[in-house]
Amino acid sequence: MFLDPHKDIEKHKGNLPHWQQGSTWIFVTWRLADSLPKSVVEKLLIEKMQWEESHPKPWSAEEQKEHNRLFTLRFESLLDEAHGSCFLRDPAISQIVAAAFHHFNGHRYQLDSYVVMPNHVHVLFQPLGEHPSADILHSWKRFTAREINQTLEQTGQLWQHESWDRLIRSYKHFAWARNYIERNPAKLSPGTYKLWQYGEGV
Repeated sequence: MFLDPHKDIEKHKGNLPHWQQGSTWIFVTWRLADSLPKSVVEKLLIEKMQWEESHPKPWSAEEQKEHNRLFTLRFESLLDEAHGSCFLRDPAISQIVAAAFHHFNGHRYQLDSYVVMPNHVHVLFQPLGEHPSADILHSWKRFTAREINQTLEQTGQLWQHESWDRLIRSYKHFAWARNYIERNPAKLSPGTYKLWQYGEGV
């Protein structure tokens, strides 16, 4: 199911806006708390909010492309520079995240694909039934934070509180998100990331 511009969208706002429309597919990114300098993130967020205030939705195809170039791809490029502790590159740690994804797959949500990168995560999924995407994300992050901190024998904030999410607008957008996930670790060495796509074994 893809975004229907004629139907209502549930909007939840933290430092970033979070949208949900029923069982519309969602592409989400979140990162380790130390993955990017705070000043860099704040600058990008301010620019993003200013741009969105001056470009009210619905966006044209060109506006969507510009937004993607200025903010989504720019943010992803910063993450791919692998700042911070990057302990998700440890297979034992990335497996904790993967196991959390698969725990309620097919019940609370449907997974299509995900990749656990050294300092961030991308996941493409579809909420099912009455399960809000915000609750799904909170459950993933809370469980994995506890398990990873215990494994690393540490305490404190593991994940950055906010996540970046995009409702999938069309099959073309879906294919773009899926391909992005598949291509994201192209420059990494085998064993330093965990990639999964629908149809593969766990």
